[in-house]
Amino acid sequence: GSLPAPMPGKVIALLVKAGAKVEKGAPLLILEAMKMEPTISAPAGGVVKAIHFAPGEQVPEGAELLTLEPA
Repeated sequence: GSLPAPMPGKVIALLVKAGAKVEKGAPLLILEAMKMEPTISAPAGGVVKAIHFAPGEQVPEGAELLTLEPA
């Protein structure tokens, strides 16, 4: 499935690479939004199929941050 951005912001860091296996709750990336830096975590275990934004890029609310194939 896809992982939408919970709010508009800027990608600060990617914590995984495409192809990585992740467990539920694993940190995936860090956004900077409204002077906060929330960590976006995996909603379920699976494999990261694609990452749609690079560090430094702005993302609108609801944008697909990455594609996660369920385990």
